[in-house]
Amino acid sequence: MKKLFILLSFISLISACGGGKSPEAGTGANPYSTGEPASGTPAYDPNRGLGKWTAENVALGATLDPAMAAAGEKIQAVKCVSCHKLTEEKLVGPGWKGVTQRRKAEWIMNFITNPDPMIDKDPAVQAQLELCLVRMPNQNLVDTEARQVLEYMRKNDGVQ
Repeated sequence: MKKLFILLSFISLISACGGGKSPEAGTGANPYSTGEPASGTPAYDPNRGLGKWTAENVALGATLDPAMAAAGEKIQAVKCVSCHKLTEEKLVGPGWKGVTQRRKAEWIMNFITNPDPMIDKDPAVQAQLELCLVRMPNQNLVDTEARQVLEYMRKNDGVQ
């Protein structure tokens, strides 16, 4: 009797864990996939990133805005310094030195404000994740704060 109970429990467990076909089975469609853009949606642009920021709506001045950079430095001291150094040296995340020369402003703004989808889609970020082993958490910065952090990054990279 005990063997029969164990056998029936095992069969119930196996049948509950799968084997059934979903409506999408065999079609290659995955209703949860984020790999393919929906029709009419542009493909991922690794130069711009994923989010609302574009070259048109990230207005960088030719010179540094000292007030914005100072505000960005305060934000960095609270939300960023525990993972990022201002040099090229990796801490938890990559160092910030030279980031504004390597990446476009809109990419940086999109990553600061929208890190999770970019981590999932951007090949360079995925490669960085393999080195750092920690996903950048969403710091929930409002647009103004993200722009201030970008200005501080520019200051760190020598923009006058």
